[in-house]
Amino acid sequence: MSLEQISLWMEQVGDQVVSRPALASELELDVAIIGAGYTGLWTAYHLKRQQPDLNIAIFEARHVGFGASGRNGGWLIGELAGQDQLLAGLPQEEQRRYRELIHTIPDDAAEVFAREGIDCGYRKGGMLVCAARFPEQENWIREELRGFYARGYSAEDYRWLDVDELTQQVNIAGSKGALYSPHCATIHPAKLALGLGQAVERLGVTIYESSPVDEWQPRRLKVRGHKVKARVVAPCIEGYAASLPPLSRYQIPVQSLQIATEPLSETLWDELGMADGQAISEASRMVTYFHRSRDDRLVFGARGGYRFGGRLREDFSLSNTEFNRHRGLMLSLFPQLESVKITHGWGGNLGISRRFLPHVYWDLHQGLALAGGYGGEGVGASFLCGRTLAELILGVENDATRAPWVLRGEGLSSSLRSWEPEPFRWLGYSAVLAALGHEDAVLANENSPGWRRRMASALADRFEGLMAASPTP
Repeated sequence: MSLEQISLWMEQVGDQVVSRPALASELELDVAIIGAGYTGLWTAYHLKRQQPDLNIAIFEARHVGFGASGRNGGWLIGELAGQDQLLAGLPQEEQRRYRELIHTIPDDAAEVFAREGIDCGYRKGGMLVCAARFPEQENWIREELRGFYARGYSAEDYRWLDVDELTQQVNIAGSKGALYSPHCATIHPAKLALGLGQAVERLGVTIYESSPVDEWQPRRLKVRGHKVKARVVAPCIEGYAASLPPLSRYQIPVQSLQIATEPLSETLWDELGMADGQAISEASRMVTYFHRSRDDRLVFGARGGYRFGGRLREDFSLSNTEFNRHRGLMLSLFPQLESVKITHGWGGNLGISRRFLPHVYWDLHQGLALAGGYGGEGVGASFLCGRTLAELILGVENDATRAPWVLRGEGLSSSLRSWEPEPFRWLGYSAVLAALGHEDAVLANENSPGWRRRMASALADRFEGLMAASPTP
């Protein structure tokens, strides 16, 4: 697969990509990491920074940045999916400390970028969740904001922007206001992946590319037929858990898709805004996300799908339906882009755990460490979870290693929930997507009567709630 077929981001760094050799002999290591995406690279980085004498190797089936790390929407966000659910029940002071730990992810990552000379286009312009396409969005955002304040967040974390304040940052058609948080930056995904790869190699980590893992168990791997022994094995494969049973029982791949415009003129950008690298979405369950790239494109993404059996999607050439859906969503927010050319379309696999929550797992007895289930917020989560994995492996005790998303056990089945077998999983996910799509179509139609709008949202709430319900182990 060529770089331009992977993503706009990988196409843009083509002249910086270094081909690394595959594993060609047996190895004995301190730590064997599976996957050269963000989680694996951050884990290796923090391990070597804290204990330089460790012998660490990373085994990557394709090349650095091939997976979600080279395809994502570029949001380096100081949030974890479901963080308030994870923190619920803790004393207020502990919740405050964990919120601070999460919110400082962008700043902590920026310190590493500066120290290591990683030029990944970091811009901390904050996050905007806009009310625009239908009136219910304003109610949803204001209700969410009230919930934030009730749980102990302040206006320094989240606040409402009125229309005038919002249009100073972005000019979205029909906007009613937005929720703003400063705890988010945007980056160039592929430049971050490649920069991290070079940083860990400078520290003495070996990266083997074109080296898929054939078999694995605690402390042992077989890579391209070669035996690898390690005190710790760390699968860091996020959306690619389907390729490494039995991890496929606990984490499934879903897809998210993106399009990018041609570079836009300064005149058009003066009209659109987004001058400071803001990460922007609108408050619908279609999970839209967009920002202005460093080369002046609008990069726009939204929810994708799920394939029967949890199969990975390899070909991300967008179908006409997928392309038109994403372009239509983009134009509903920015109708002035009607005549603008869409030059790129791509997607990626991301990992969803059965609890719909991220996790960091450490089994000291078996020497097994893993993290994932980021639910689409992996750029920031991988920084925190990779650092936490490193600290767990090194025996560090601190707030991060005692966090409620850290699971310690003797066996994956005792700590992680399994997904239901097929066809129930596919039927459930398909029903949810259909309900959410129906809701969006009804609410976006200004002629939909009130009763139909209420029914569509109630149906979407019901299906989403059923899918999120935590099953028995």
